[in-house]
Amino acid sequence: MLRNLRFLSLSLLVIGLAARGNAQTRVNDRNGNGWFMYFGDHPVSENWELHLEGQWRRHDFASKWQQFLIRPAVNYRLSKDVTLTGGYAFVDTHRYGDFPVSSKFPEHRLYQQAIVAHRAGKVGFSHRYRLEQRWIGTQPGWRLQHRFRYLVRANVPLGKTPARWYLGLYDEVFIHFGSGAPANLFDQNRAYAALGRHVSPSTRVEVGYMHQALVQRNAVVVERNHTFQLAVFSNFSFRGKK
Repeated sequence: MLRNLRFLSLSLLVIGLAARGNAQTRVNDRNGNGWFMYFGDHPVSENWELHLEGQWRRHDFASKWQQFLIRPAVNYRLSKDVTLTGGYAFVDTHRYGDFPVSSKFPEHRLYQQAIVAHRAGKVGFSHRYRLEQRWIGTQPGWRLQHRFRYLVRANVPLGKTPARWYLGLYDEVFIHFGSGAPANLFDQNRAYAALGRHVSPSTRVEVGYMHQALVQRNAVVVERNHTFQLAVFSNFSFRGKK
């Protein structure tokens, strides 16, 4: 099974990289952004967790709004290496860049995902597969779109185990599908590198850089977003003391 998952993961990355190559002939919109994020996976029982997430995405190197996002969910630990999630997200997107949307708009999402983890020596890998149903606010009414996302991530310890410092790397591909999909099935790609530190047994912090290549719905403008990221991750238990 793991071999099949790796083959699927490699295929999706190849598709995403090919789409990025084709996008280079379009109009580029280069932006500098700053994202400030909290990710919490808080156990409430042996197998169940409450996922709490908030993201403050700023444009023009944090001086203006780009997006605001909240994403609560419920996790189920199917096994030590497999986690299933179902949740909701609210996103408020503002006007930014040289080719902005006509006006800011809200978005409601439902999503389902599976995360499969494994190790290769000291390096920890995870593969995240996510389906999204997106209700995007338009003038007038709402537009329903479907999207698939695949993320592969590696955490590389720096120093002897257990290492407080680590290098975090990931790449994520977004693909539209189904009715309501725009002409460009490829939506975006995110490539990320960060320095992380475990500040306590339940909390870690990452400071990193992400390059986001995003094809706008008009299939002409490609955003090349250079993004600073500051993220806090927590798995503090909500179970309380036994």
